[in-house]
Amino acid sequence: MAGKAMLVVSAHSADFVWRAGGAIALHKKNGYRTKVVCLSFGERGESAKLWRKGEMTIEKVKAARKEEAERAADILGAEVEFFDLGDYPLRVTDEALMRLVDVYRELQPAFVLSHSLKDPYNFDHPLAMHVAQEARIIAQAEGHNPGQKVVGAPPVYAFEPHQTEQCEWTPNTFLDITEVWDTKRRAIECMAGQEHLWEYYTRVALQRGVQAKRNIGITATRDIQYAEGYQRITPAVTGDLA
Repeated sequence: MAGKAMLVVSAHSADFVWRAGGAIALHKKNGYRTKVVCLSFGERGESAKLWRKGEMTIEKVKAARKEEAERAADILGAEVEFFDLGDYPLRVTDEALMRLVDVYRELQPAFVLSHSLKDPYNFDHPLAMHVAQEARIIAQAEGHNPGQKVVGAPPVYAFEPHQTEQCEWTPNTFLDITEVWDTKRRAIECMAGQEHLWEYYTRVALQRGVQAKRNIGITATRDIQYAEGYQRITPAVTGDLA
């Protein structure tokens, strides 16, 4: 919808592609302003292929990851902003938190996507979700930078983690991304540093497509082939439960 925006808070520079690339491409197609904040380039823990090349430095890895993410974001139609906070471990300063609050205030997102609330395999991921939610609350506060337009209560969704059961993540929302799958796949293929995940996330999209189609009923005529799963973290308020 014209005038609406969405925000993705990504721990590392590839996370938004695997997990929310379809949502970004679809909402861009539907007239949304789409923005991604990458808290880190994932230069330490998410770039094994680059490090194995030898004669590599942190700055070289960051540059490669940044270039990959920018190309993917361009394909998906998203603005992308890099906070460069480091990874393994990711640490978010108060300055960085307030920078994200400023993004909320300026963007006024209709909804927010970030990581699962738990992830025993990657502590950077739930930290990113925590920061996304904390910044949302501060951006709602009238007393923070009085005179600025506060945000409302944009719903927050957790996109799919790599190992769902261990992260206690259960999808309660499926997004049909069939019409933009080719776009998402092209963005996935920009992430050369993690080529081993290309087919994995293709299989995830196909599996979620099967589940999405089943959840609209066996008599539905909509042909869903690819989908993304999300866990809605904030309550839905509606006047109709149909």
